[in-house]
This record gives sequence, C-alpha cells and structure tokens, in this order.
Amino acid sequence: MESEQFKSSLGTIEINGDIDGVQSIKILQNKIYKESKIPNVLQESVEQVKEYIEKRRTHFTFLMNPKGTEFQLKIWNILQTIPYGKTTSYLKIAKIYGNINAVRAIGAAIGKNPILVAIPCHRVIGSNGSLVGFASGLDKKMAFTK
Repeated sequence: MESEQFKSSLGTIEINGDIDGVQSIKILQNKIYKESKIPNVLQESVEQVKEYIEKRRTHFTFLMNPKGTEFQLKIWNILQTIPYGKTTSYLKIAKIYGNINAVRAIGAAIGKNPILVAIPCHRVIGSNGSLVGFASGLDKKMAFTK
C-alpha cells in the first residue's frame, strides 16, 4: 500500500491506497508534514482532494476501496448520494437504509468511515440541524458545511 501526506487548510491530509483504490483519507492532528514525491497510484486522489478542499471540485472520480463490514459499506454508499452543498440527518440515512431503528448503528458506521472528505460523512448532521460527530473534530466538519 502506498501513502501520501500533504498540507491543507484543514491540516495534514494522509491518503493511503493501492492499484485497487484509496482505502483511507485521514486528517492528521499535530502531524509534522514531510514533502515527498506523490506515488503514481495516488496522484489523482491527491489532486482531487486538494481541489475539493479549495472549493474547486464538487465530486470525486478516483477509485475508492474502503474496508468495512457489509453494513458499513452500504451506509458509506448511501453517504455518497448526498449532493454537494447539502446536508442530511442520521435519521434520514436510516430511512434510506430502510430501518429507522438502526439509527445508532448507522451513526457508528458513519463514525468509522475510513475515507474522510471523499465519502461525505461531514454532510450528516443531527435531526435538529446541529453539527454532531466528526472524527477530526467539529471545527473541521464546520469548514466543510460552510
């Protein structure tokens, strides 16, 4: 697996993946960035994530290959249907999934999203409109929902 890190307005971004696709995108806290040559297999994803953060891109076309349970993969696929610039609630995701009683499990699956930014868990908010839950902190989530 290849890895690349780059600086952004959100902090240091780390992308991991291989020829089968990106497996993770993380926003690292207090990470010292060391510039390196971008591996060919990650070139497209790095450029697209940079463009997205700079608000010059609204969707991603690079290959993604997140690792998770069948349930998690279903929830992450639902997240990818949330349009750019829009938000939805955990309850609405549960309704799309087909089981409103699964809202807590859905929240847990969203919290385990390994491909931050590209699989838009940052577009999911509380039913009352409040920003809740984001692995990299609510300040980062707020930057995405502006």
